[in-house]
Amino acid sequence: MSITPHDTTRPWRGIMVATTIPLRPDLSVDYDAYAEHVRWLIDSGCDGVVPNGSLGEYQTLTAEERARVVEVAIEAAGDGSRVMPGVAAYGSAESRRWAEQAAEAGAGSVLLLPPNAYRADHASVRAHYAEVARAGLPVVAYNNPIDTKVDLVPALLAQLHGEGSIVAVKEFSGDVRRAYEIAELAPGLDLLIGADDVLLELALAGAVGWIAGYPNALPEASAALYHAAVRRDLDTALPLYKSLHSLLRWDSKTEFVQAIKLSMDIVGRPGGPVRAPRRPLEPEIEAAVRAATEKALAEGLA
Repeated sequence: MSITPHDTTRPWRGIMVATTIPLRPDLSVDYDAYAEHVRWLIDSGCDGVVPNGSLGEYQTLTAEERARVVEVAIEAAGDGSRVMPGVAAYGSAESRRWAEQAAEAGAGSVLLLPPNAYRADHASVRAHYAEVARAGLPVVAYNNPIDTKVDLVPALLAQLHGEGSIVAVKEFSGDVRRAYEIAELAPGLDLLIGADDVLLELALAGAVGWIAGYPNALPEASAALYHAAVRRDLDTALPLYKSLHSLLRWDSKTEFVQAIKLSMDIVGRPGGPVRAPRRPLEPEIEAAVRAATEKALAEGLA
């Protein structure tokens, strides 16, 4: 498949894959396998990649590993605008340093969680995003109140956008009703699908991008689904969505990293092990993920 044309003026749009990180049996990072995976994703119809997100196990990487992952992704993508590094950290100063590192490496945007070391109030959230925005790259907010306990509600997102701190939001709350309120309160703020298992609903509600998990294993089927959904071609999108949903829902579960890596292993991609404190899947969960992946293979979706 030829490389998808990419909007370099708004590089956070389209299918931006939150990449897994390939680990060798000794749990060291396999940078060569990662570079090949980034190239394969783009060649398979995805617009770009998001290294150092939760799916990339950034919390377990050393500072040297984390910086190198960004550099490898940009080199492999061949176009820095296609790379949106995650810059989450406990402190705003550290997040800004990671945003500056991304800018120096040539990335086109960054993905930023709210402060998550404690339940931050709105004033702290606003200061956090303003600080990281000073690094100069467009900032995509990541709303994951399930894990961070800080909820970027539509009114707060509108405030952050009005202050020039964010250009888009990865919406992972699962509440698709928010799409309409965000559009009302901040019509210039781009809505990005943040959870694979609400892709169709958020695409129909006006999302212009997808920060995606399961394309790590099934990029071409995922791209076909996304493009049909944003075209509102339900005759194409709905059957695909139903076929893939038993896999897509794992993106919203606690075991999402292990599940997606297992699916990658099954389809012949560099999935591999995870770093502690994550553990291998329990047998019943592994069986469920394996069955759903093999079903997708049987249906020609991988």
